[in-house]
Amino acid sequence: MQRLVIALGVILLVLGVIGLVHPNFNYHQQEEVAKLGPIKATVDEEKTTQIPAALSITLLVAGIGLVVLGPRMKQ
Repeated sequence: MQRLVIALGVILLVLGVIGLVHPNFNYHQQEEVAKLGPIKATVDEEKTTQIPAALSITLLVAGIGLVVLGPRMKQ
């Protein structure tokens, strides 16, 4: 159980650091704009999303807490 908590803490810690270092990421989304019978017209849009700094800091603090307090847990 302790190893699981520590592993979860490390994952949260890494996600928090990534969110702080690289807060913006791009992705592509296909959107159907017209449909005439069996023929479909789609548009590939590139969108940008920003990860809030508060979320990254929360993940970072939770990860540190789990890594530090994980070994002290009773089974």
